[in-house]
Amino acid sequence: MKARSKRYKESSKIVEQAKEYEVGEAVSIVKAFKKAKFDEAVDIVMKLGVDPKHSDQLVRGSFSLPKGIGKEVRVVVFASGEDKIAMAREAGAVEAGGDDLLAKVEGGWMDFDVAISTPDMMGKVGKLGRVLGPQGKMPSPKSGTVTNDILNTVKEFKEGKIEYRTDAGGNVHVPVGKVSFPDEDLVENINSFIRHIVGNRPPAAKGTFVQKISISSSMGPGVRIALAA
Repeated sequence: MKARSKRYKESSKIVEQAKEYEVGEAVSIVKAFKKAKFDEAVDIVMKLGVDPKHSDQLVRGSFSLPKGIGKEVRVVVFASGEDKIAMAREAGAVEAGGDDLLAKVEGGWMDFDVAISTPDMMGKVGKLGRVLGPQGKMPSPKSGTVTNDILNTVKEFKEGKIEYRTDAGGNVHVPVGKVSFPDEDLVENINSFIRHIVGNRPPAAKGTFVQKISISSSMGPGVRIALAA
C-alpha cells in the first residue's frame, strides 16, 4: 500500500470519502487542503461506462476550458514549408519543423506538452508512435491536433485547450485549473468539461455513462462530485 504524506492525511480529515458533494462545495474543500510549496493543479477524473478495448466506445478529443488551465503549454508543430513553420513559431510554438524536428524527437527530445502536425506530415510523424503514443502526445484528427489551421490551433492549445482520452480503465483524467484560481473559475471549468463529456457519449456505450466523478489537487485526496449535479 502506498505510504501517504502527513499533508495528505491531514487533508483527508476534511473529506467524507463516501459523500458526494456539489461542484462548488467540492472546489471549496480542495482549496482548503493543506497547501504544498507550489501552485498545485486541480484535476478531474471521470469514470465512464465504456470499454476502451472497443474503438466505437473510445472517448477522445480536445476541449477549450473557458478559464484556461493556468500553465504555459509548450506546443510543437510538425510541418513542411518555411511559411507553415514560420506561422507556427509566430503563433507561439516552442519548436516547428519537418525532418529536423522528427529526428530531434526520435533522438529523445520530449520537452513539450502538445504535438500538432499538418496532414501531409502524418506519414512521417506516424513513425514516432512508439515514442509519442505512450506519453499521449501523438497527433490525432480526433483530438484536433492534425490540421492545416496551424495559427489558430497553436493559439488554442496555448490558451487552455486540453486533450483527453479514456485510459485502459475507462477513465478520463485532465487538469481543470490551479488551486490559486478563484472558486468560480474552477467551477466553470469543471462544469463545462463535464457537460462536454456527457454530450460526447459514444452511441455504442450502454448503461450508465458517467459512473463516478472526483476532483483533487496534485498532492491531495479525491473529492467526489454528485452525479446529479
